[in-house]
Amino acid sequence: MPEILTNHFNLFLIAMVVMAVIVFISLFFVNAGYGIFRTQKWGFSLPNKVGWFLMEFPIFALMSYFFFTSDRVMLPYVAFFIIFQIHYFQRVFIFPMLIKGKSRMPIAITLMGVVFNSLNAIMQAGWLFYISPADYYGSNWLMTPQFIIGTLVFFAGFAINIDSDYIIRHLRKPGDTKHYLPQKHLFKYITSANYFGEFMEWVGFAILTWSWAGAVFAIWTFANLAPRAIQLNHKYKDMFAEDFAKNNPKSILPFIL
Repeated sequence: MPEILTNHFNLFLIAMVVMAVIVFISLFFVNAGYGIFRTQKWGFSLPNKVGWFLMEFPIFALMSYFFFTSDRVMLPYVAFFIIFQIHYFQRVFIFPMLIKGKSRMPIAITLMGVVFNSLNAIMQAGWLFYISPADYYGSNWLMTPQFIIGTLVFFAGFAINIDSDYIIRHLRKPGDTKHYLPQKHLFKYITSANYFGEFMEWVGFAILTWSWAGAVFAIWTFANLAPRAIQLNHKYKDMFAEDFAKNNPKSILPFIL
């Protein structure tokens, strides 16, 4: 791979980190207008099912395109692709169909998601299938501690994310529009267990690929979700003071934050 292309890719990663820091700071002052924080000031909106599909589909499609047009067909690359796409297959084709009610997502949020997911597809696929040195992921990579530990972390996070989403979906009975404090499983310790699960996934992916691209995605995940988790924690504490006091859960990292 020409050195100039590698240098450009490294600059791209640096730019993504800078953007993550800006987003992290900004989200302490602006509540992303979906879910419990959605207000009319966000303007035109889409049904949640449509918004989630449109927002997540680009990364699934682009990752597939970059993988199938690459000449890297060794088993480690296939494993990376499958693990990555397991998350996004669930996010694109299963999660939206499970959403209950008639909640809506501002189109501005959807478009921001499309932009980030497209850039992230370039970042992850660019490194894995084009930029990384040809001998970086050898045939024995699947037996390395990085891959084994990272894969375990990824799938533990995936399981937590799926379980937490299930708990949230079943807080309401049909026709109910009230908000409730989730308190089962990891929700005893953190109010955003679903976010913690997703953060674990991408930390795991960064470890199993042992890459700066993966690490930047994990940083982005935290930068995007941590401020919202903290704001949700404060809102739940105000809305459900008595129930909240039973466990006094943290926001996104058990016993820490």
